[in-house]
Amino acid sequence: MTASYPATRLRRTRVAPWSRSLHAETTLSPADLIWPIFVTEGRGVTDPIRTMPGVDRLSVDRLAAAANEAVALGIPCIALFPNTQGHLRTEDGKEALNPDNLVCQAIKALKDAQPGLGVLVDVALDPYTSHGHDGLMHDDGRILNDVTVEVLVGQSLNQARAGADIIAPSDMMDGRVAAIRAGLEGEGFCDVQIMAYAAKYASAFYGPFRDAVGSGGYLKGDKKTYQMDPANSREALREVAFDIAEGADSVMVKPGMPYLDIIRMVRDRFDVPVFAYQVSGEYALIEAAVAAGVLEKDRAVLETLLGFKRAGCSGVLTYYAPLAAKLLG
Repeated sequence: MTASYPATRLRRTRVAPWSRSLHAETTLSPADLIWPIFVTEGRGVTDPIRTMPGVDRLSVDRLAAAANEAVALGIPCIALFPNTQGHLRTEDGKEALNPDNLVCQAIKALKDAQPGLGVLVDVALDPYTSHGHDGLMHDDGRILNDVTVEVLVGQSLNQARAGADIIAPSDMMDGRVAAIRAGLEGEGFCDVQIMAYAAKYASAFYGPFRDAVGSGGYLKGDKKTYQMDPANSREALREVAFDIAEGADSVMVKPGMPYLDIIRMVRDRFDVPVFAYQVSGEYALIEAAVAAGVLEKDRAVLETLLGFKRAGCSGVLTYYAPLAAKLLG
């Protein structure tokens, strides 16, 4: 029971900066951030992404500098996403299994530069398929679950052999976490983590990302038969429960800001680390508002990231990781 005013003045603890810091219920630090980076072919390439101002595609030889920057800023992990060239995209996505593909080269470059830096890799076939889907497609347009899972296991093992620390299946195929976990254990990769995109919604906020990885122009149809309906929340809890039971070490909710309620529900229900992805559309919205003069960028970035932590996140994948780390540093 709280005493009444004026015996209690809730503003007392807000008067001074030291007191606000002392009474903060939620904290945010660079250690809470994962930095997504887009990788492209070539050498010496820094290719600006039109729909994501301030974010570039980097060639593999530019990754050492990014790794060094991450370590200097206290960012513990980088997430890699490839922009696969059109001539390497096929119906079966076989480039995902190439031990010298762009992602495998990038993993090795990061580990050569900073062996102690965590490397997270996305597992899905959309960067490699000519139809732009996360799974293999039947002639009638259906996405085939079980045969896709077999390829995803091969993709995961390919990335683990290259040195990946976290396998992050984003495909939303049923049963893929159990199959990937069995594959990793079978080849002795018992310390490789799985961060499952457990509640990944069929969202309107992915457009700039698809531009960044070059899959948008290839996508035939939509992904509503495997990504979640934005109307559903209880279904997200079922998805998370399945992925934990199948061997996920942590789970992810994607997108982030429109789904803070899902993050809180997952955190309250399950005793596993929960991550969110502040996706490309969320980033683009903030950048557009800043460019229009209606938001102060630094404050807006930190406030959104703190919101993820307050909702229950252990960490956040965000393109603002370097900026936020500098602001927090």
